[in-house]
Amino acid sequence: MSRNTLHIGIVGAGPSGCYVADALGRKLSGARIDIFDRLPTPFGLLRGGVAPDHQGTKNIARQFERTLGKDDVRFLGNVAIGRDISYEELKAAYDVLVITIGALEDRRLGIPGEDLDGVYGSGQFVAWYNGIPDGRALEPRLDGKSVAIIGNGNVALDVARLLGKTRDELASSDLCAHARAAFESAQIEDIWLIGRRGPLEASFTTAELAEFGELSRVATLVDPAQLPQALPDELNEEQKKLAGKNLEVLRGYAARGEQLGRPLRIHFVFRAAPVAILGEGRARELLLDKTRVENGRAIPSGETFTIPADTVISAVGYRSTPFPGLPFDEARGIVANEHGRVEPGVYAAGWCKRGPQGVVPANRADSLAVAELILADLADHEAGGKPGGALIDALLAERGAQLVDFAGWQKINAVEVAAGQGRPREKLARLEDLLAAAAG
Repeated sequence: MSRNTLHIGIVGAGPSGCYVADALGRKLSGARIDIFDRLPTPFGLLRGGVAPDHQGTKNIARQFERTLGKDDVRFLGNVAIGRDISYEELKAAYDVLVITIGALEDRRLGIPGEDLDGVYGSGQFVAWYNGIPDGRALEPRLDGKSVAIIGNGNVALDVARLLGKTRDELASSDLCAHARAAFESAQIEDIWLIGRRGPLEASFTTAELAEFGELSRVATLVDPAQLPQALPDELNEEQKKLAGKNLEVLRGYAARGEQLGRPLRIHFVFRAAPVAILGEGRARELLLDKTRVENGRAIPSGETFTIPADTVISAVGYRSTPFPGLPFDEARGIVANEHGRVEPGVYAAGWCKRGPQGVVPANRADSLAVAELILADLADHEAGGKPGGALIDALLAERGAQLVDFAGWQKINAVEVAAGQGRPREKLARLEDLLAAAAG
């Protein structure tokens, strides 16, 4: 490897980007690492995607704080690639460029009525309640009696659980004030959690499923007829373990019956595929087709039914959003890559590399694997000598970009924690407020 200073650029300051920075910083003494984010705040989905009542999951931010605070690492927030800096300029500046932009764009259902008022993707809904500036203006319609959530992953469960919690149950969360006010004023009576396939194929985890049993005002309803009597032999041991635990929790809910006297009912509906969202101007009903599962796929039966749905939230997956010039696989919605390699000197890690799968620990494993790949490539040829941050700094100054550095983030953090008044924090959800706090 060359003795010249090695300059590394990372686009995306979420868990994947921070894990890559930490791994490379430990192995490449003297390397300079710049981590960019389009938001003034770091930590990506750890801040903007993890459920606000799952504070334990967010503790990993302390490790990321240490990474961003190192002398050889810089955080460059409020810098959007394609707006403030181009992809080509990044490649000219850095010897190694790592793309860790995540997957923030909601996949569409592709059914009639999807554009009615009252229909939202879970990504935009979560951004709204988690205080991401992009989602602050959403103001979702929660003025009806019934909400349908399409999807059987943890995000779908998060949305239903948060809607079902009382003010006291949300007291230890960092749910944003505007969302708390909307949830408290809602008069929702029924929440429908809808899966195209059966309970054995659901991708939610047992811990998240079990949380519904702890909600004080919620009746969790499961039709025992939708639950299999036994696990099929074709499942492997890992699948049997997860499915078996989920099935045990669902059977517990089914055994409770109607749970009369609780004002909010959460219904688990399996083997039902959305066909259309019905309503004049806004959502009022969801038309569903009963399915059967064959070889892991949901096959429509043609037998349809409707449920009331004044609000519909789809949680059926996400795509990455490319910036100009970035090699992109449109069909899969990810950065085009071969095991993490995008093009010479450019790599991808995390959800934008492999799709939106797995929780934070899965991103750690993926990021460490990509870091090892980079180290192996650097060992095979000379690198170093590109201008790095000096070029980027000059371009940002020339363009009048309002950069937020790590010290600026620490000011934002201090303002939010102080505003929490006993809660973990009160997030600043508007871009102008974040920039003002960062400027002190």
